[in-house]
Amino acid sequence: MDTTDSGHPPMTNIDWSAWHDAYAEPGSRLADRLAAVRAHIDRRLDDTAPDPVRVVSACAGDGRDLLGVMAQRADAVRVTALLVEYDAGLAARARDAAAALDATVEVRQADAANSDVYAGAVPADLVLLCGIFGNVSDADVRATVMAAPQLCSEGAEVVWTRHRAEPDLTPTIRGWFAEAGFEEVAFEASDDHVWSVGVHRLVAEPQPLEPGRHWFTFDRG
Repeated sequence: MDTTDSGHPPMTNIDWSAWHDAYAEPGSRLADRLAAVRAHIDRRLDDTAPDPVRVVSACAGDGRDLLGVMAQRADAVRVTALLVEYDAGLAARARDAAAALDATVEVRQADAANSDVYAGAVPADLVLLCGIFGNVSDADVRATVMAAPQLCSEGAEVVWTRHRAEPDLTPTIRGWFAEAGFEEVAFEASDDHVWSVGVHRLVAEPQPLEPGRHWFTFDRG
């Protein structure tokens, strides 16, 4: 599987809690990508201050991107967040981290590909789609991008990740976001590794959440 972009287990024989520990290795590709994602989360929280902000994170892992930022902010109380993670161990770690925060954070152990999981938590002002696009088919990437306006409030931002190994799909993904009604805020590509982080802002009208939809299936193994 593509370990530069994982967040939801396509294989049941992997210890995903142990695998995520690699994010703590200074200078690793995962640590560098995490830092880039955190920077965009921090900026978005700055941009929305002092208003309440709602965040949704799909395939959230142990939540160290969002929760790591919130732990460093004095205004975390204004954040209401939903983290969706399939792996029980990672979800438990996310709950432990969230419990230490002065914020409203719910961690749902569920399949983040199912639209029903997000009922009551959207529209969100910040949507994290990190660790998904490198593990699903190109068609599922497009389906997820096209469904993203269903998760978004007016002017919401989406942060996403994808490796740039050949064939590099990131130019196409950026085009799909434009097609779905987003404008690009940022695109960061590592000079040393193949990871990239994109940020897109919804400029079209948000869409209502369509129940009973399944947007993607992890198939990298």
